Amino acid sequence: MSAIRIGNASGFYGDRFAAVREMLTDGPLDVLTGDYLAELTMLILGRDRMKDPRLGYAKTFLRQMEEGLGLALDRGVKIVANAGGLNPAGLADALRELASRLGLTVRIAHVEGDDLLDRAAELGLGTPLTANAYLGAWGIAECLRAGADVVVTGRVTDASVIVGPAAAHFGWTPTSYDALAGAVVAGHVIECGAQATGGNYAFFSRHDIRRPGFPIAEIEADGSSVITKHPGTGGAVTVGTVTAQLLYEISGARYAGPDVTARFDSFSLSQEDTDRVRISGVRGEAPPPTLKVSLNTLGGFRNEMVFVLTGLDIEAKAALVEQQMADAFGDRPPAEVRWTLARTDHADASVEEEASALLRCAVKDPDQKVVGRAFSSAAVEIALASYPGFHVTAPPGDASPYGLFTPGFVDAKLVEQVAIVDGSRIAIPPAAETLELAPVASPPLPAPLTGPTRLAPLGLVAGARSGDKGGDANVGVWVETDEAWRWLANALTVEEFQRLLPETASLPVTRHVLPNLRALNFVVTGLLGDGVASQARFDPQAKAVGEWLRARHMDIPEVLL
Repeated sequence: MSAIRIGNASGFYGDRFAAVREMLTDGPLDVLTGDYLAELTMLILGRDRMKDPRLGYAKTFLRQMEEGLGLALDRGVKIVANAGGLNPAGLADALRELASRLGLTVRIAHVEGDDLLDRAAELGLGTPLTANAYLGAWGIAECLRAGADVVVTGRVTDASVIVGPAAAHFGWTPTSYDALAGAVVAGHVIECGAQATGGNYAFFSRHDIRRPGFPIAEIEADGSSVITKHPGTGGAVTVGTVTAQLLYEISGARYAGPDVTARFDSFSLSQEDTDRVRISGVRGEAPPPTLKVSLNTLGGFRNEMVFVLTGLDIEAKAALVEQQMADAFGDRPPAEVRWTLARTDHADASVEEEASALLRCAVKDPDQKVVGRAFSSAAVEIALASYPGFHVTAPPGDASPYGLFTPGFVDAKLVEQVAIVDGSRIAIPPAAETLELAPVASPPLPAPLTGPTRLAPLGLVAGARSGDKGGDANVGVWVETDEAWRWLANALTVEEFQRLLPETASLPVTRHVLPNLRALNFVVTGLLGDGVASQARFDPQAKAVGEWLRARHMDIPEVLL
């Protein structure tokens, strides 16, 4: 059976709007997918649903379908997206209304069962604003086998929108673990859109990424795949761009999902042709017996002010402001006060901005009034009674609510996944075979690379990509040659990582070794506090931690430089 050609047109809620049209008109596809649901998105949709129970889905997708639905039908392309968010049935109804208005005959199906909010307390998940289990691919596959043209879901794993069409196309069974794992790996590569085609790539200057095309996975019957893009579109598909995306938001060698655990230490990458990278040899194992649950709660209220400190005595100026604000707080300070000083100033600067540092004060409290105008006005009231050159980056503002993300886990047998096609409800059974997750023994390291060294930025020889998973961050680091791997695997230890990134020194850091990718993956527990919505730190999603690491200096063998 020929390969199935699956494209992706969205990596997040807010991605390039025109990508749906571009993917449908720039070349052939069998299926077009879209990933709209990040951890933060579920909180945003939860707040939408609080205002209007009819909402809770990604409204952008509905707008994209005004043009895309007809294009897809004309070209025989199936559409699968998780844009249903907290209300996949509502999105399916809205799509039917749209199709009727456009005069289109289209079969629209949806998958539900992920929403556990009404059962959260009995499942031991507390009382969150949203509670959604990460479902797998079999509900999607069932809808497509029944003849659906469009399938929308709620919270499924990101890769499931790719795995489902492949499973339906090839007739895989729930125990086709290697094939399923291969599709998961392909899905993980293309689920974040242009990050697979040169976007956010450490070596971006090698390629024209002004407007990269979106990725395509040509998945074969055994689960192996070729990652590519439409001819003539921007960006590039190389072993490097694919490696970078494979390291994004993972942990160790076992990548667990609801249908299969993919072994990220098993496969190989090869450059088959220009903009064509083959992924082969993926092994899979039975999935774990539990499903991950995305839990979002409202954590309270937050606010911040940024003071500009210019010229001399930066540290003394910062200390003065901190003391003045502490006095202003009096006997009822905010529950959390976080000061950070960014030394963006340069000595003897010829431009005022380059002579200035930024002092940020971020506050949180359950009481909106404590961190609202009472806080921001207090910061402004000292404007004529503080350090010389006092000014702030924005006028005083009110507090805004913030969310907390926490992962939960439930027995997969307690989650009732259902595919709804033409009004018929088809129950999707949980995995019959499961396997508890266990750490993979660290593989043997290559012989160290010896010889004279020179102090230089790590990024001269290594790429990196970083991201967030709840309150944790991951930083994947890879090199391009076996010689460089001999050095990296032995030199970039946990201790060296923490020396290079002092912010991580007091936090648990786990190193995972992936020789097949010449890569190390570091998981930093707790770096992001309560997750992106809580805005716990500068760069709250850890998107640039990898670039920070690449800018740090190490003793690097001269032969690599």
